[in-house]
Amino acid sequence: MYPIIALSISGLLTLFLGFLDNKKLVFPISILFLVIALGVSFIDWNAPGLYFSEMLAVDNETIIFGAVMLISAILILCLSEGFNDFEFSQPAEYFALVQLSLIGALMMVSFENLIMLFLGIEILSIGLYVLTGADKRNLRGNEAAIKYFLMGAFATGILLFGIAMFYGAVGSFNIHVSVIDEAYLPFFWIGCTLILVGLTFKISAAPFHFWSPDVYEGAPTIFTAYMATVVKTAGFVAIFKVLYSSFSAITEFWTPMIVIMVGASLIIGNVFAVTQDSFKRLMAYSSVSHAGFMLLALVGDNEGAFGTIMFYSVAYSLATITAFGVLMKVSKHRIEKGRPYEKIDLFEGLFKNNGFLAGVLAIAMLSLAGIPLTAGFWGKFFVFSDAASSGNFTLIVIAVFMSAVAVYYYFKPIILSMKKSDGVETVVLSPLVKLIFVLTTCGTIILGIFPNLLRSIF
Repeated sequence: MYPIIALSISGLLTLFLGFLDNKKLVFPISILFLVIALGVSFIDWNAPGLYFSEMLAVDNETIIFGAVMLISAILILCLSEGFNDFEFSQPAEYFALVQLSLIGALMMVSFENLIMLFLGIEILSIGLYVLTGADKRNLRGNEAAIKYFLMGAFATGILLFGIAMFYGAVGSFNIHVSVIDEAYLPFFWIGCTLILVGLTFKISAAPFHFWSPDVYEGAPTIFTAYMATVVKTAGFVAIFKVLYSSFSAITEFWTPMIVIMVGASLIIGNVFAVTQDSFKRLMAYSSVSHAGFMLLALVGDNEGAFGTIMFYSVAYSLATITAFGVLMKVSKHRIEKGRPYEKIDLFEGLFKNNGFLAGVLAIAMLSLAGIPLTAGFWGKFFVFSDAASSGNFTLIVIAVFMSAVAVYYYFKPIILSMKKSDGVETVVLSPLVKLIFVLTTCGTIILGIFPNLLRSIF
């Protein structure tokens, strides 16, 4: 509850920072605001409570997921270095939108009422629509923003209709349903289906993933990283809460839908990723694949699913932030047609002049591929363990096979970086950016060696 209040105040204050003559102050003050929001979130630790007429709930689990999203936002914005590379940029507006959109993400992990879920999704989404088209001179970015907005609007309409069906069936927006009249069961099924469609759009799970490659490619890289981490974490928690709270009585109804989405996400995400020459589109299809892995946790052991989603979210966020961060720092040194060059061959010969960047990129790719001694390996291991406990061996076989396919395209940047070539000219990194890369890379390795450090919380 406290971080929502803190971000509401700081988001408005950040807008007024835009009137300062010294724009460089916006960056450290905005990061300070996010750190304060992270700090005050732990005031409610071991003190669960309900707020806004019991529409929001705060407990240790929501605090942890909120902290994961806030830390991810801090790491990503630190890589931006105050948006100094954006010509004609208004950093105060961008920082304010990030802070205000985080309010929606926090609501998506703490809602107890479907109306509050809808408000959270809208607060998060509207900010993202604007941030996607932040670089107004980039026609591809403008196209991505329009596509994201239009498809997001359709998904929101579907979600709202599902919420209406849910209300018609049970007479309440509260997610903890105890009694269902059999006469209204068809409306309950329709509500479950439509809500699931609306939410899986947000996490880019197949077959509702079509927006992600274009949006990932068109948006500024810094906001693509934000979209790929914070939004996915919030979306998966929301899906888990809805399915296991509102629709726990009809598990046999929604499980086949999740199974189909898992299979489709794994196959489509990995097969299409193999053919990409754009690094951002590769990461977009990679995110579709990882959506499949995280959904796989929902058809497994209910008791361990929440902890598995939390661990997988952290592992995926650390590696993704690192990968997009390296792309952002390297691509600005190679401009083609007035835009940063973002194809995979950008990394060719990277190791020669930028060994540090090549090293952290390699570890990030290894983690995303699920190679042992990285956090990504244990994320997939926990997912497989949960799925095996409920006998979903067919999905596990598909997931393992698709993981082998993923190794091919995740190793592409690593192999190219070691290729004998003149390589990318030496990239000078600020101490802050180096620190961020060290933190994300060390986090990936530490969780890969000691996974129980995080897993034991749940």
